[in-house]
Amino acid sequence: QVQLVESGGGLVQAGGSLRLSCVASVANGYAMAWFRQAPGKDRAFVAAISWSGGVADSAESVKGRFTISRDNAKKTVYLQMNSLKPEDTGVYYCAVRWGSIKSAPSEYRHWGQGTQVTISS
Repeated sequence: QVQLVESGGGLVQAGGSLRLSCVASVANGYAMAWFRQAPGKDRAFVAAISWSGGVADSAESVKGRFTISRDNAKKTVYLQMNSLKPEDTGVYYCAVRWGSIKSAPSEYRHWGQGTQVTISS
């Protein structure tokens, strides 16, 4: 059974930084991704990274500010978030899928419980 546990969320002022972590009990070969969901909105793609770490993608709204990385020895994916904006507020979810990275939530079968990120203006 795949289990994902996110951590690192919190309340920060605009312009600040946070680093999210997700520990996943998965075998080799899984791509990992971060999504976020603001109140009243659909879950949206943030960033994804391949098993090897050699392929990564991120949403246009976070390019240049957020960086996804992973440590397979620790079975952990990270999301470094810099220059945070109030519109980055939401619940951030970690997800995994077998194979290549995708940006659609429907492509991911396994999800974490989410961690709240709140950015104050």
